[in-house]
Amino acid sequence: MTSKYNKIAVVGAGAWGTALAQVAAKAGREVTLWAREAEVVESVNGTHENSLFLPGIPLDESLRATGELKEIAQADAILMVTPAQHMRRVLEQLAPEIAEGTPVVLCAKGVEQSTNYLLTEVLAEAAPQAKPAVLSGPSFAAEVARGLPTAVTLACADEDVAEALVHAIGLPAFRPYYSSDLIGAEIGGAVKNVLAIACGIVEGKKLGDSARAALTTRGFAELARLGVAMGARTETLMGLSGLGDLILTCNSPKSRNMSLGMALGEGKTLEEVMGTRNSVSEGVHSATAVIALAKKYDIEMPIAEAVAAIVTGKAKIDDTIATLLARPFKAEG
Repeated sequence: MTSKYNKIAVVGAGAWGTALAQVAAKAGREVTLWAREAEVVESVNGTHENSLFLPGIPLDESLRATGELKEIAQADAILMVTPAQHMRRVLEQLAPEIAEGTPVVLCAKGVEQSTNYLLTEVLAEAAPQAKPAVLSGPSFAAEVARGLPTAVTLACADEDVAEALVHAIGLPAFRPYYSSDLIGAEIGGAVKNVLAIACGIVEGKKLGDSARAALTTRGFAELARLGVAMGARTETLMGLSGLGDLILTCNSPKSRNMSLGMALGEGKTLEEVMGTRNSVSEGVHSATAVIALAKKYDIEMPIAEAVAAIVTGKAKIDDTIATLLARPFKAEG
């Protein structure tokens, strides 16, 4: 089936980028996947598998990988799936080739640490001619790539573009719901990664399911306060890219951020955990930026602040837990 956006480029061939490329290919689009690693390009093109980041999952044979950014710049729409802290650099390299009005869909979840910018703000500086969009929601890459049912939010200020993008990549088992609330779609994905580290620590310290449920709920209150202060709509924060993503990420060891928190709770150092991974746990890098945003908007975020203190080495886990438990009783609202 033809589409307004028939040629889709995916920039970033980690697990999530590969899964989104698989979705677009299954939807009948002409898909090019850019990978930084030559072995990934060779694996995808030669064996139809990303053996480094998504092993054991066969990829659509129409999917083509490349190591040249210039080969993907003329796409009808570009999905940016590079990690948040590298997004600006890749966008700046790509910007001269992006045509005016091309939708650039930001699929990474995080806040730029050096500037405390949301990724839409990074895009506005690096490639101002692009039309910004955000894809976010409760999704594990391996499940999406295997075709298991998943629903996400796809946000763009131009709802006609958002709807066209949904029809370009949507499948019966991959269901994007479109929205015009870019900030709401972005802030949920960024903050939930930080909160998932906290929930992982609770699990690693064996504090119980009740504690994790309480932490998730109070964490969502923090996320919502910040989102509303920044201009997000409450219904977006209560939807797939906010509450939905938080529930998934805070309740499964498959989550990179929760599993990192679990390892910290079990006594491993951050360096030990990060040294064994070839994937990015965005919450580690976004924690300090989220706290900076909270201070900017005068929002109280004690759980996120505790995570930032732990990952920066400013506080020990046991002391931090004791401090949180010693907070004064107050009204829930």
